[in-house]
Amino acid sequence: MKRSILAVFCVVIAVSAFFAQEKPDALKLYRHGRDLEAAGRVEDAKVSYGEAIEVCKQELTENPKNIEASTIYGWALVRTARYQEAVGVCVEALKVSPDARIVETLAESYFYLSNYKESLKYMEKYVDAAPRGERVSTAYFFMGEIYRLSKQFNRADIAYSAAVHLEPSISLWWFRLGGARENVGDKKGAQDAYQRAIKLRPDYKEATDGLNRVRA
Repeated sequence: MKRSILAVFCVVIAVSAFFAQEKPDALKLYRHGRDLEAAGRVEDAKVSYGEAIEVCKQELTENPKNIEASTIYGWALVRTARYQEAVGVCVEALKVSPDARIVETLAESYFYLSNYKESLKYMEKYVDAAPRGERVSTAYFFMGEIYRLSKQFNRADIAYSAAVHLEPSISLWWFRLGGARENVGDKKGAQDAYQRAIKLRPDYKEATDGLNRVRA
């Protein structure tokens, strides 16, 4: 009798473990999408992002206050260019928690919707809330973009400078910094930034053109 009970118990444990392992993991699906996207497999990445979204929807149905599900949901929506949906998800999530990750996703979504006023507001909130956050350098870059588009080049210079200080390996960011400095007449500063962009990407024609302009 004891052996029978033990056998049943072992079967229950094994079945529970099997289903626990099989439960879809939204974060893994999202990260897999990022890996596929980085490898140039854009359509496959969209599928993985879509699967992550569906998992998050189910998790939020079960628990509307699941902030992790809301976070990944927002990320995946942005990756699939569903920005208005991302805004809706983030706004609802912020009613549950002022999570800095949600704030940054909301700011990014507003940027892609060309709502620069709201984007800047939430980018600043993110930087204030998470000065050492994973996306702080990106937030500063977006702030620089907003200032550049509104022709506030001195402010763009400050924001881009913060971005490249935190993440110095992105050629586009140095190019944008060079452009901001060129627009305020800082030829030496622009030259330095364009040179950094070219060092990172030797075939960067726009940066080479900019460097030639400020050297002339």
